[in-house]
Amino acid sequence: MKGYGNYDKYPELEIKGFEARQGYDSIAKKFALLAKGKERFVIVMDCYTQVEQQKVREGLASLGATWFFTDAAMTEKKEYNARIAPFVTNDRVFGVMNALKFTDFIEEDKAEKLRAEIGAAKGVICVMGVCASLVASGDLTVYLDLARWEIQRRFACGATNWNTDNAQANKLAKFKQGFFVEWRMADRHKRNVMKTADYLLDTNDTAEPKLVSGEGWRKGLETFASRPFRLVPYFAPEVWGGQWMKEVCGLDKSEKNYAWAFDGVPEENSIFMRFGNVRVEVPSIDVVFYRPAQLLGNKVHARFGDEYPIRFDFLDTMGGQNLSLQVHPLTEYIQHTFGMHYTQDESYYILDCEDNTHVYLGLKENVNKEQMLADLEKAQRGECEFPAEKYVNKFPVKKHDHFLIPAGTVHCSGSDTMVLEISATPYIFTFKLWDWSRLGLDGLPRPVHINHGKHVIQWDRDTEWVKKNLVNRFELINKEEGFTEERTGLHEREFIETRRMKITGKATVKAEDSVTEANVVDGKGAIIESPTGAFEPYEVHYAETFIIPASAGDYTVRPLDGEVTIIKATVRG
Repeated sequence: MKGYGNYDKYPELEIKGFEARQGYDSIAKKFALLAKGKERFVIVMDCYTQVEQQKVREGLASLGATWFFTDAAMTEKKEYNARIAPFVTNDRVFGVMNALKFTDFIEEDKAEKLRAEIGAAKGVICVMGVCASLVASGDLTVYLDLARWEIQRRFACGATNWNTDNAQANKLAKFKQGFFVEWRMADRHKRNVMKTADYLLDTNDTAEPKLVSGEGWRKGLETFASRPFRLVPYFAPEVWGGQWMKEVCGLDKSEKNYAWAFDGVPEENSIFMRFGNVRVEVPSIDVVFYRPAQLLGNKVHARFGDEYPIRFDFLDTMGGQNLSLQVHPLTEYIQHTFGMHYTQDESYYILDCEDNTHVYLGLKENVNKEQMLADLEKAQRGECEFPAEKYVNKFPVKKHDHFLIPAGTVHCSGSDTMVLEISATPYIFTFKLWDWSRLGLDGLPRPVHINHGKHVIQWDRDTEWVKKNLVNRFELINKEEGFTEERTGLHEREFIETRRMKITGKATVKAEDSVTEANVVDGKGAIIESPTGAFEPYEVHYAETFIIPASAGDYTVRPLDGEVTIIKATVRG
């Protein structure tokens, strides 16, 4: 397990010209100062779902405010849950994407009653709640934001979905409702309020929130959209997890394993903005919402809107177990079944591995479809172990191999491999076909979706087809002194193009009017610079994923220590 001890778990960018406050006392004093001398002063606190509203109220007790909560204007919980049921579905994992808005659940008679009560109050008045700015107006609008990873932690600790009494539900059920329903509504609302909010309140640490002006927040998002940056990584265990990331990324050695690392998924990750001595954390998807064309590039923005289409993450099975045998939906299947625009095409780049390791990829020659499906069903019922090697190819792997996995291809990584997964971003749409008779960390059988998978498996992707199309399709693009560039994929059915750059000198890389996501796959690290001085030099290290916005333009790369290898992904034109 080779590392350099320089993996940065807390990357940040400094935002100059603005100040931030930390802690309830300091924040309350700021609000009191703004309200000073006014007979009544209304602060609208508009919240993302899962913000701990009562804790914020308790923390701001010294403000001496009269409090109103906009949940009082919403549809009753029972009716709300009945209306969202078609999108939540009865499936353990998958729902259906929706076009709902919070305004669909504001009851105008309740809202008018609440507005009348607010209008009769004097002094400092705080109006708090999800979509509060749609219910009430005030002298000041504060947006209370929260990162997706923190929401999931709160789910595990008993937090409920919005407008739902489900504290006892498992984390998976809560995540599903969030992903398919409430986060879609919350993000639609956030896109509007973030443009005009007077202040941002970072509530990821409810005990120690941070406040920055709306101008500072937006300046921070503008900064991230114009220069190289990293997302704040987070790491999670799973039944198949390994030990590699503990060593290379400097993680807690006492944990049993780490399986996942999300360090390049803007919908999941967050970013750190530093304002003087205060570090503010916001969801990285805010950058995409606020400056999509600047970040993504014109052609990518035209195709995907304000969705970020590339995802990098780690799958660590070093000292662990096989991943589940799985397949991803075809484009038409994900569109018609789940309401998603595009599917999860992906690839496995082998960052590291032990000897005699492998991946499962594609089917063997002349596989009998009915027999394989029957064996999968019998295995799922517990009647047998699924004979994976009877049906699925097993390819040996070595460090820096690249396996392409267009949707519809049966696949999984074997044990003792460290995979850099490069994919499109509909990241929860994995149909498990066989999970090696394992229980999940919750003690329950992990969800298997043969009912979906059987409709999308591409049975003609057999051994010879896979060898020709999906295994190490390296193509030399450019070779000059100190710089070699190879195209490594992806398959023609996938919209992402990946290139591997080996650099010993100083190389200039074209921006190609696309956002670039990249990872240092070998070497101590590199310095990313702008030939025109468009951004300050940016240092990246081994195993770190980083993003270069399209607006940053062309850039140069030079190694920290002799030689560096970087794999980068862009969207094909």
